Amino acid sequence: YAQRMIHLLSAQTANGRLYEIDMRLRPDGNAGMLVSSLNAYEIYQQEKAWTWEHQALVRARLVCSNAQLKAEFGRIRRTVLMKSRDEMTLAKDVVEMRQKMRDALGSQPGSAYFHLKQDAGGLVDIEFLAQYGVLLNAQANPVLLESTATRQILKQLAECQLMERREVKTLADAYQAYRALSHQLALQEQSSQLEQNPLEETVEAVKVIWSDVLNKHRVVD
Repeated sequence: YAQRMIHLLSAQTANGRLYEIDMRLRPDGNAGMLVSSLNAYEIYQQEKAWTWEHQALVRARLVCSNAQLKAEFGRIRRTVLMKSRDEMTLAKDVVEMRQKMRDALGSQPGSAYFHLKQDAGGLVDIEFLAQYGVLLNAQANPVLLESTATRQILKQLAECQLMERREVKTLADAYQAYRALSHQLALQEQSSQLEQNPLEETVEAVKVIWSDVLNKHRVVD
């Protein structure tokens, strides 16, 4: 049944593959079972999951389920995301994972190109800042768990006085601009790797906020 679901979700259509399914990202990786019980999933999230997996949980939402599964998943998600976290350790984990992604998926050092999503100051930086804010503050501010959308999370961070409204507006506007350009490129069947970046000032503004938010933890130069 699991293999059938993977086949359906990754079907090749006239417009390309429906979804990219990477089963290596399941709990315990290639050694893990394709299907886990809720109890096993909860234990994994509480005891084994890495910080980046909890970042993914910030954005996780059910697509289809019965009422019992929806309630249990919501409980597990809230319990995991509301754990108390050491600020220094969390910031270090977020910065290190972001750098790994840039190295693997972004532009090569010295390249004249800019990757809209993966390079420093790009779209994923904004998503990581929002996820960092949730993981650091959800215990005292459960309202941060109400939405999985990045811009809404940023808005909640401002309303909880956890980020300056000026910074949140800059990030939210940048995120909207990045997403709009990304969709345009996708519709034109073009890469997110830009030779000429029309959003250079926006990129620099995001870099400054990234540094300001994480500098206090002394993990960013």
